[in-house]
Amino acid sequence: MPPPPQKKRWESMAKGLVLGALFTSFLLLLYSYAMPPLHAGLASTRTPEATAPCSPAPGELETVTPANGSAGGCQPRRDIVFMKTHKTASSTLLNILFRFGQKHGLKFAFPNGRNDFDYPAFFARSLVQDYRPGACFNIICNHMRFHYDEVRGLVPPNATFITVLRDPARLFESSFHYFGPVVPLTWKLSGRDKLAEFLQDPDRYYDPSGYNAHYLRNLLFFDLGYDSGLDPGSPRVQEHILEVERRFHLVLLQEYFDESLVLLKDLLCWELEDVLYFKLNARRDSPVPRLSGDLYRRATAWNMLDALLYRHFNASFWRKVEAYGRERMAREVAALRRANERMRRICIDGGRAVDAAAIQDSAMQPWQPLGTKSILGYNLKKSIGQRHAQLCRRMLTPEIQYLMDLGVNLWVTKLWKLIRDFLRW
Repeated sequence: MPPPPQKKRWESMAKGLVLGALFTSFLLLLYSYAMPPLHAGLASTRTPEATAPCSPAPGELETVTPANGSAGGCQPRRDIVFMKTHKTASSTLLNILFRFGQKHGLKFAFPNGRNDFDYPAFFARSLVQDYRPGACFNIICNHMRFHYDEVRGLVPPNATFITVLRDPARLFESSFHYFGPVVPLTWKLSGRDKLAEFLQDPDRYYDPSGYNAHYLRNLLFFDLGYDSGLDPGSPRVQEHILEVERRFHLVLLQEYFDESLVLLKDLLCWELEDVLYFKLNARRDSPVPRLSGDLYRRATAWNMLDALLYRHFNASFWRKVEAYGRERMAREVAALRRANERMRRICIDGGRAVDAAAIQDSAMQPWQPLGTKSILGYNLKKSIGQRHAQLCRRMLTPEIQYLMDLGVNLWVTKLWKLIRDFLRW
């Protein structure tokens, strides 16, 4: 006599639970192997070799252009370090750098196995795919925890250093929603609006030594390689901010992305086409209201190191705009927006970003946060003229797929995706 249907159902559920437990255990082991210790010291990450920066070969010396790259006779800069911060429109800027490097046949320093340089550990030269001592690269742009000396040793002496910042309260909101599922200290939050609950008493939930806790406080300071738990009144905070100012030629602002790209285009002596973009890795609007009023102030206070950093570079950004010229800036921003709008009409089916479920081509499917599909993507028009077909596809290609197109070894990322797809995470 066959077993009753209810028994079959319970047996099926039990098998599913066992399989899920086995895969979860395997995943944790894999992640432990792939993920370096969070608090690895700087000394332990230094590549054991001379730290002098690489030098261009004879005949390959670039003209060092003035800060105002549009001055007569400037040459496009091709040696660039982009310190890619989290949740700051950095994926959109990454696409711009990928396209420029691919167009000009430049040499990228890519990670090996993953799409980041073993973040959240400090960057080390040995993490670069196919790295050999003395190797020199044109562009470094993937996520890392910044280590200036290690990065400096991979690019020519006249390389341009850039990064991008965002209003810390807004960044915290985005990071909380995106990374929350992989930060165990948030799991005890039970309300519908977990972010508001956390901000009412963050010290009750936050443990700086907790797994992935760095995503939930002063993430900009952390990404730039500094101690995100410093007392805001410590003199070291201002020292670190001034050090960022000395090391980076341009600090972009996410809230003024178009103005930032105009300054970047000028600094690098690039063409307008080089900085065209579509907004990538954007999150679908949350059903939970955005931070406002008291919660916005609480989020800013909770991320005070980032707030001090942002205030400093917000002021210096507008000084650069003044030096560039307000009227000239307005003209250049308008030209950029017109060109972007033209490309939108040429490239994007329906003219707008869509939910993940509506994306027809898997090559256009962006990476999603754990447990939800909140990141929007695009459908490429099926009939695009030969003149724009390649540019459209490159502008719309998400980060992971673009890295694979560029020949990056992403075996850890691919395996993680297979496991997520199997478990429907």
